[in-house]
Amino acid sequence: MPVILVSDPVYGEVELTGSVTELARLAGAVAEGEGFMSSVCATAPDSGTLAGGEVRQAPGPGVLIHLDSPRRILVISGDPVARALFTDNLDAMTTAVAAVDGGGHRHIDHFPGRPYLVEGSMPLVVGTPGGGPLPR
Repeated sequence: MPVILVSDPVYGEVELTGSVTELARLAGAVAEGEGFMSSVCATAPDSGTLAGGEVRQAPGPGVLIHLDSPRRILVISGDPVARALFTDNLDAMTTAVAAVDGGGHRHIDHFPGRPYLVEGSMPLVVGTPGGGPLPR
């Protein structure tokens, strides 16, 4: 599943951009606990563009989102229950993006009210190309 993954060191987050279909595939990979996303941008390592992303199963509790810097990939790992909650959020976001002309994006980051993400998880901005903020 090709997406665009860009690490933003200023805000300490990763921007993950893809079509509605690609975002739905990502949600499926998170649900299954395995998968790989390749980034469509093949730029220099110092540009912030990542080579891809990987979904893995982990004992948990919770989902951890982090960078594997040597490999230049985003890693999403977690236990089945937390991955299911994360998948539900990705599915809801993808449905909302599909309903908005021009697409949209959503911020996914840890805070106490979002217990499926492990404290220390890297924040994500997930959306479609050219998509502004989704309505709440």
